[in-house]
Amino acid sequence: MPKVSVINGLDPSIDRVASMARAAWRFLSRSWFAAAGSQEICTLLLSGAEGVPLIALPIAAVGRYLRTVPSGYWPFRSFPVADSASAEDMAALLSDRGARRALGRFWRLGPIYADDPALILLRDAAPRAGWHVCTRTIATAYLLDMEQLAAEGTWPRNSTLRKNRFHEKHLATHGHLEWRFARGADWTPELFADLAEIEAKSWHAGASDPKFLPGPHRRFWERLASDPEQAERMNAAILYVDGKPAAFSFDLDVGDRKYAIANSYDPAFAKHSPGKCLYYRNLSEAIGRDIRLVDWGAGDGGYKQTIGAERGPDIVDCLIVRKGWISPFIRIIAWVWKTSQNRN
Repeated sequence: MPKVSVINGLDPSIDRVASMARAAWRFLSRSWFAAAGSQEICTLLLSGAEGVPLIALPIAAVGRYLRTVPSGYWPFRSFPVADSASAEDMAALLSDRGARRALGRFWRLGPIYADDPALILLRDAAPRAGWHVCTRTIATAYLLDMEQLAAEGTWPRNSTLRKNRFHEKHLATHGHLEWRFARGADWTPELFADLAEIEAKSWHAGASDPKFLPGPHRRFWERLASDPEQAERMNAAILYVDGKPAAFSFDLDVGDRKYAIANSYDPAFAKHSPGKCLYYRNLSEAIGRDIRLVDWGAGDGGYKQTIGAERGPDIVDCLIVRKGWISPFIRIIAWVWKTSQNRN
């Protein structure tokens, strides 16, 4: 029989479950949730035969009535499930009395990819465990199948390479060009400062979610980089012009998948397409490390499709409601949730 435990704080078993998850989701380790900086947090843990942990669900309080799966980066607000975990295991977790108390009447999972293994199990298990999953669609992710493009011999096109060489030639009139690829031990305060310098000059300077300017997002990535395994997954491609940072692309590389997180460039070089030149170099470098799929996330589908990306899974946001006295109102709650636009 499966066993469910409710543990204060982030339990070390999260790491074990993450190590048994599908390769592209193994970044959902204990340090991922710790980096979010949530204060009131507990771990719901389901263990199977011989005490092997199969599902680890960190949950944090948001105000008085809502609970949520914590994460410092949208849309990866998921939790680890072992690849061998089943919908029956998830139902056992959601049916447990202690887990239900910890989850409360409402809890949020998302934004999250519609094909996320945790969400697939949850959707199957929720009805039989007395929960209803309210869903709203936020956006669509774009995927670039590098393996397929390489096999077809169509990427990058010779015309693209010629254009990039043209742009790089003109970029070089501003000074010596250095193309740097950083990960692991390269994540120093100086590296974070270089990325912030680019971001401060870019269109992200006035945005609500800059990744490296001082603020909560910067703190999340700094905390994550303190874990050597996560730091190795954090990949920054940076263009320096005459020794000064001019453009960057920042990704999370997990297994053979590259999650594109952010990119910025100094508008002083805009007419020479520094971001485009850098990202083609970034992708070429990634192919050499056996990256086979680039997950480009949501937004700006036009230029992503020009490079070769195709529409992938939807990104959704889920509110999970416990049935009972509230059941007659679930349709209304689901409609309000579906039509609302809160993406934070």
